[in-house]
Amino acid sequence: MATLENDHLRVAIQPKGAQLSSIFHKQSGIEHLWQADPAVWAWHAPNLFPVVGGCLNNQLLIDGKTYPIERHGFARQSVFEITESTETHAIFSLRSSDTTREHFPYEFDFQIIYELDGPVLTVTYRLANEDERPIYFSVGAHPAFAVPFFPGEAYEDYFIEFEQEELLETHMLSSAGYFTGETKPIPTSGRQLPLTKHLFDADALVFKNLASRKATIRSNKHEHAVLVSFPQFPYLGLWAKPGASFVCIEPWLGCADSEGAPKPIQQKEAIQHVDVDKVFEASFTIEVR
Repeated sequence: MATLENDHLRVAIQPKGAQLSSIFHKQSGIEHLWQADPAVWAWHAPNLFPVVGGCLNNQLLIDGKTYPIERHGFARQSVFEITESTETHAIFSLRSSDTTREHFPYEFDFQIIYELDGPVLTVTYRLANEDERPIYFSVGAHPAFAVPFFPGEAYEDYFIEFEQEELLETHMLSSAGYFTGETKPIPTSGRQLPLTKHLFDADALVFKNLASRKATIRSNKHEHAVLVSFPQFPYLGLWAKPGASFVCIEPWLGCADSEGAPKPIQQKEAIQHVDVDKVFEASFTIEVR
């Protein structure tokens, strides 16, 4: 376990999955991260790598061969090594191994870097290519924020506020978790998307064409808020288990497959790549206000 702390926040990260397990705001005494109730949803903030969402037949097609891969990839189930740790900074590393090669046949060092500065936590995904060919991959975040913030409040007191006014259109998912090609408009009020216990009855809301790169959890009752900024992530997922007291704000570089025939990894929608001897980096931030 690594713990980062300053005058504003105390943050805990587990080696398994390099997963955030606590974002505690000292001034208000609020724990902002969902505490992984196993009876509801037993995760806090899984990191998604080397895929985001589900792959057709639970397989990746790489250089003419198929490799088994679970939904959202193996990083969230893997134990990372803590290679650096200070009061406000930690680096977690997952290197390629015999186990990872069974699912993803590349040589790599996947790092997740956490940096605390005032009320802002920066999360950086870093992938170093140690192979002799380009690496194709997806990466994303899945943090679950506890809602409501204070006792005596209702989930329906809260809303997601986008950076800009949006004509929200979610891309529909099948029961198996693949895109169907259908879309559905999601009503908003200005820049606000009200939270309700039935908002996610049909699974996650997936936005592929947002103008906004910031989303804030706000309440009608007070000014305390949590802001997620994702300037390098063009796709965004919002999700909660229906009826649960949390909401996930999920910046993605990648997404689930669409129904139909499997495609080679380099042809997958929103796929990323990093060339030989190069390093990929992308960051998002979580700020408590």
